[in-house]
Order: sequence, then C-alpha cells, then structure tokens
Amino acid sequence: MFTGIIEAMGRVARTADLETTRRFVIEAPAFASELAPGDSVAVDGACLTVTGTEPEGFSVDVIGTTLDRTIAGRYAPDTPVNLERALKMGDRLDGHLVQGHVDGIGHLEQVRKDGEFWLMDFRLPVDVLGTTVLHGSLTLNGVSLTVSDFVGASGVRIGIIPFTYRHTDLGSLEVGDPVNVEGDLIGKYVGRILSVRGSPDPTEQGDPSDTPQVEA
Repeated sequence: MFTGIIEAMGRVARTADLETTRRFVIEAPAFASELAPGDSVAVDGACLTVTGTEPEGFSVDVIGTTLDRTIAGRYAPDTPVNLERALKMGDRLDGHLVQGHVDGIGHLEQVRKDGEFWLMDFRLPVDVLGTTVLHGSLTLNGVSLTVSDFVGASGVRIGIIPFTYRHTDLGSLEVGDPVNVEGDLIGKYVGRILSVRGSPDPTEQGDPSDTPQVEA
C-alpha cells in the first residue's frame, strides 16, 4: 500500500531484456541503501518488487502484462521516474490509499500555466473515469492528485502546484505523453458492487463503460 506522496525522483540507469522479463536498474540515491530484495517500490505508481540492490540504485524485473498495462514498456536509459516506498503501518497518510495497481494508461491532452500553478488536462481510461468524482482523488504516475474539473466526455483537469511540478516527473510531461492511472480505491469497490448488483453471475466483470459515473 502507498500514499501517492512521492519520496524521490529516480532515473532509469539501464535496461536488459531477459528470457521472459525486462530488467530495469533504477538510480535512487535518496534511499537505495535502505532497500533489500523483496521490498516493494512504486515506480511511477506501479508496485514493483526489488530484485537486487546497488550502492545507489535497485533493480526490478517486469513481466509482459505490466509492460503492456503501464508506461514501463516505454522506459529507456535516462527516463525520470517517481518513486515511493511501501507505507509502514502507523505512518501518517498524507495522500490517499494507493494500491500501486495501475488501472490503465491516460494521456496528457493540454497543459497551461495559470499564475503560480499549472493546469493539466488528462484523458482517462473509461473505467477509471466512471469511478472518478469531482474533487476526489486520482493517482497519475504515482502522484496523489485532486480532480479539479471534468473536461469533455473522457477527461479531467488537475491543478499542479509548483512543488509537485518540480519534484515529480509530471513537470517533464509533454502533450500526448502517457501516464499510469490508478482510480480511487473506494470508487473502484463501489463501481464493482453496482456493476454486479442483480447479476446472476457475480464473477462476471461486465463492460467497464457501464459503470455509473458518480459526481459530487
């Protein structure tokens, strides 16, 4: 479990294609010395397992489904990444409950500076949009963010303060770039309950686009 509060910016140092996985070595001097194999680290919001450590970094092995469902498939040397270690029991929860289970990929549609902060419009996967509420929480590239407004039929507007813009990889995004998206945990459970209510087979997933959209 994570909070969406980024601890540090890391950098993909190198990659290697193994027989059935792809290995990423990530520079993380801020806390690499505190990691051990088996630890969980959210890399751009995707919960990954540390498979090895180095003096200033760590390695993760990523399988094909994760490469397909997240932006990890685009990682190359020098790619910046947001990093957060798993939440400890009893820690203060400054963001919101984040599982590190990416629901899909969104895209930056527009960005503009408004005084001291930035407004970013993102197109979301339809199933995530269906469980998103105005002024609710959303995780983009592992960052806990608040939905400022809905944009069109498939997007949301997010206000980014200067600190977040400069201390996460959101500040390096360009229009069209993809982002990892995780919907609000509570919204997903509510959406799931509503989607199977009255269904003769509760194991059926149904069409995510049928999930009712609830607005505040």
